[in-house]
Amino acid sequence: MTKYSFFNDYSEGAHQKVLDLLNETNLVQEPGYGMDSISKDAIDLIKKSIGDDSVDVHFIPGGTQANLTVIASILRPYEGVIAARTGHINVHEAGAIEATGHKIIDVESKDGKLTPELIQIGLNESQDEHTVKAKLVFISNATELGTIYNEQELKAISDFCKEKDLYLYMDGARLASGLMSSASDLDLAKVTKYVDIYYIGGTKNGALIGEAIVIVNNDLKKDFRYHLKQRGALLAKGKLLGIQFKALFTDNLYFEIAKHANVMAAKLTSGMKNLGIQFLAESTTNQIFPIFTNEQIKKLEELYGFYVWAKVDENSSAIRLVTSWATEENRVEEFLMDLKGIV
Repeated sequence: MTKYSFFNDYSEGAHQKVLDLLNETNLVQEPGYGMDSISKDAIDLIKKSIGDDSVDVHFIPGGTQANLTVIASILRPYEGVIAARTGHINVHEAGAIEATGHKIIDVESKDGKLTPELIQIGLNESQDEHTVKAKLVFISNATELGTIYNEQELKAISDFCKEKDLYLYMDGARLASGLMSSASDLDLAKVTKYVDIYYIGGTKNGALIGEAIVIVNNDLKKDFRYHLKQRGALLAKGKLLGIQFKALFTDNLYFEIAKHANVMAAKLTSGMKNLGIQFLAESTTNQIFPIFTNEQIKKLEELYGFYVWAKVDENSSAIRLVTSWATEENRVEEFLMDLKGIV
């Protein structure tokens, strides 16, 4: 039995305010399939936070389901999606996108981020009707390596996609952490300005389950609920998702708890750098990737839960440590104290 798990940011249940609202509304009878008054309240709160009443908002149970539903709804049978090789749809979704009949055109990225130049490499694979036609670009913020896009980078990608007639989709599983990064100059309004469609992650930021898909481009809005139904995402008890987002988007809770997760990760990072630890990528979000010798990793695994993420060389590997809205500061301090004894 380890002292504490840094495996992920969804090992705990949900924030107490989410549970409180679920309990308060438990016996309130409402229409099904997300047509209830509470879900409508949640959508209004999200639109207010975005500052744009024209977007469409749909709640969906999970991130992989959001990705496959969105991508399948956009692409024609002969079209594909460009993504970083480390992108979640490429490495952690069991071929869900390919199962919808669409090819992922993956490109190598050292930091998990795409640039116009890297997107062009993906476009170069789309030559004519004998090859899959690239039509969509997939990015994550924060990325799978904990890195983030700044406004200038996102605008450059957005402009390039418009120039090349590509849709831009942002996976927002850890969008809260990305936006609340100390290095971020983005907010929901700016994200909405630059992408065609994205989702706001709840599962990894205080909800029991649930994500909120935000459709910006009018061309992608029509009949989206049909896609949700076909993919098993239109829940009869849809209000359960709406309740959670109503709680999270009341009084800025969604962003405050994400900031806490980032602060805990920053404390870990600072403490490890003081011990001379190197990192696989420079992350300012709640996922960090320190590099240890294989022997050090074995000793740490006896005390804490985490993933060994990537082999660096024959003698060392990068591990992934993830903090959450519920990570207590004393857990971070204890980890650093134990680590000091190991390294």
